[in-house]
Amino acid sequence: MSGFLYALLPVIAIVTLGHILSVRKWIPTDSWRAIERLSYVVLFPALILRTLANAPFEEAPWGLAAALILAQFALGGVGWLARFLPNMPGPAVGSVIQSNVRWNTMIGLSIGSLLFGEEGLALVTIAAAVMIPTANILSVYALIAHADAPHGPKPNPFVALFKNPIVIACIGGLALAGASITLPRLLDDSLRILGDAALALGLLSAGAGVDLSALRRAGPRTLSWSLVRLLGLPAFAVGFCILLGVTGTPLVIALICAATPTATSSYILAKELGGDAALSANLIAVETVLAMITLPALYLLLTL
Repeated sequence: MSGFLYALLPVIAIVTLGHILSVRKWIPTDSWRAIERLSYVVLFPALILRTLANAPFEEAPWGLAAALILAQFALGGVGWLARFLPNMPGPAVGSVIQSNVRWNTMIGLSIGSLLFGEEGLALVTIAAAVMIPTANILSVYALIAHADAPHGPKPNPFVALFKNPIVIACIGGLALAGASITLPRLLDDSLRILGDAALALGLLSAGAGVDLSALRRAGPRTLSWSLVRLLGLPAFAVGFCILLGVTGTPLVIALICAATPTATSSYILAKELGGDAALSANLIAVETVLAMITLPALYLLLTL
């Protein structure tokens, strides 16, 4: 447990620093948007491309990937059942489903790499390669299907998916690994430097994107669905891992990835596609705070 806390505390510290920098306006709001764009288009794809290209896929636990996808579909289905609850308008249902299937990749990458080094980084990257596309498809469909009114032309999630720089990096990294192509040293070193920057800037941006004032607006609905997300997705992930025979470090990585809070980008997508943007903001804030308790507790339960 001490090793996990050692890995978690720096993540919390950097996220907190990002929030302080944002609240104090030491870094302007427009600058944060530029940092997020840089991370999304260049830094994070560089990290994924290099890690996947160098990963030993002949030993990759594909059961881990399958278990995480199944967990996303399962908890997305739980969110879909929210439509039968009283006082749950369509846009709120879409936002709940999105919250249930998205995860904070940067937090997962940081904890995984600090706990297990290159192996942990590679395993979380494998998780990202399958969870990010799945989350995007499920989220877009859920938000569009439950929106009160269409917000412009309906996007095709599959077309948008293959324009996503992160997905492109996943495909490129998998192709290089599958073809056993070794990255030239100059390219490998360049991608490594960019990837190192991705983790730091990603965590800072995650902190800057959290609106803690949303905690004051959060009611029983936000709290209950935050707990469903933070406890439900890890429970499904671990359950499917056990069914598929995934054990050891990959099992712990599955728990870490599933137990992170929902992605801070949830608010932007909810706003663009007709979801309940206010509820999405509340879910992000509450889950980010609660995850500091639930994530270590779940890790302790798994490793006892």
